[in-house]
Amino acid sequence: MITGTHFLLYSKNAEADRAVFRDVLGLRHIDVGAGWLIFQMPPAEAAIHPLEGEFSLDHSGHRLLGGELYLMCDDLQSQIASLRKKNVECSEVAEAQWGIKTTIPLPSGGEIGLYQPRHPTAFNLKTKPRKSKPSPKKTRSSKRQWPKKRRSKKRKR
Repeated sequence: MITGTHFLLYSKNAEADRAVFRDVLGLRHIDVGAGWLIFQMPPAEAAIHPLEGEFSLDHSGHRLLGGELYLMCDDLQSQIASLRKKNVECSEVAEAQWGIKTTIPLPSGGEIGLYQPRHPTAFNLKTKPRKSKPSPKKTRSSKRQWPKKRRSKKRKR
């Protein structure tokens, strides 16, 4: 059973960027030793976007997908004003079909996204995922087999 998500951000100044998450964004955290903070995140959702070019990371000998972090809010303008009071100047607000967005600068020189969505979110989904059929047993020589796409059955009225 999947119980959560742990995502990693790589920083040229991790300690300073952690301080922003802790002190400016006010995210709750635990210290797992020597100042290494792990932050509790707000509800999350994930989207998989098509890729042009290369955007991955070699991590422990595995090629992981690249990613971006966007925090979400209900009122972008008030969130920007709140950050400004903490001496954080966000980038210009940009309009997109899916919402309005800005970026929050971090001390390392990197940025994270912040947006107010115009799309439905997946935060409060109540339905359970469909159970899939077990995959056929694999042998060393067999290639990875993905489940076949299910076709929807037409209902008779």
